Amino acid sequence: MTLASDRRVADSAPKTWVDRMPARVRPFLRLARYDRPAGFWLLAIPCFQGIALAAVGNGLGLNDAYFALLFLVGAIAMRGAGCTYNDIVDRELDRQVARTRDRPLAAGTVTLRAAWLFILAQGLVGFVVLLQLPPLAIGIALGSLALVAAYPFMKRITWWPQAWLGLTFNWGALVAYTAMTGLIDAAGIALYASGFFWTLGYDTIYACQDMEDDALVGVRSTARALQPNLYLWLWGFYGASAALAGLAALLAGASPWFVIPFAIYAWHLFDQIRRVDPAFGDQCLGVFKSNQLTGLLLALALSVAAFI
Repeated sequence: MTLASDRRVADSAPKTWVDRMPARVRPFLRLARYDRPAGFWLLAIPCFQGIALAAVGNGLGLNDAYFALLFLVGAIAMRGAGCTYNDIVDRELDRQVARTRDRPLAAGTVTLRAAWLFILAQGLVGFVVLLQLPPLAIGIALGSLALVAAYPFMKRITWWPQAWLGLTFNWGALVAYTAMTGLIDAAGIALYASGFFWTLGYDTIYACQDMEDDALVGVRSTARALQPNLYLWLWGFYGASAALAGLAALLAGASPWFVIPFAIYAWHLFDQIRRVDPAFGDQCLGVFKSNQLTGLLLALALSVAAFI
């Protein structure tokens, strides 16, 4: 089987601080994707949005900043653990895909036993963070474990693994909102639903990098399934995301002035579609990474709504 190994792979990251670390440490840092921090932010940002939504009309304070820091630490730990687990499950597939064949487990630079111990260490950090939350938020957070455990298998059984990632990656919005308010209500659920469609859009864009190799090894994705009408689907995903984010703010009691920062967020969100070209993997990767700013713009818009 001949894969696209002779061309430059978009996600083959340039040199980072990870490459300057001791040789024994580098494979573990790569296993947890410390050389690709976009995923940490995309897991943490829904938490920031949940905190900001809970503060709409009441203002943000030091307690909110403390919880934002907690969720950032938790996102780094649990994203690293999730990536390690994903690579354990996918190590045979990763060897067959140009973009992933150099991952530590696929390349044999980390043993399976060491990878499981690394998951345990990262999970302990997440557990310490979890204990700082109120009981209801702890219960909701534990519910995400089933989503995380099932995620690596979704691309084998459905054309919509990006939808499962949407359910998983935005769970922090529910946890954070509940931690701050002590309840689950329509506003929090609307924000979670907004994040679901947001992730469905940006991870479809990300998956455009792998369509050729995925077809050869039998991996399914929304990028492959929706390719004939990709742009229409992206407009639908992002349209639903923006509408639900606006609904969440409305339900939380946001002032009409919220429209101004919200419009900036929406412009950045929809401008991604114009810049997507599935024929160029590096371009799709760049658009995917721009979602860090998209998510922060929504968190900022909600933060503004907290004070007006």
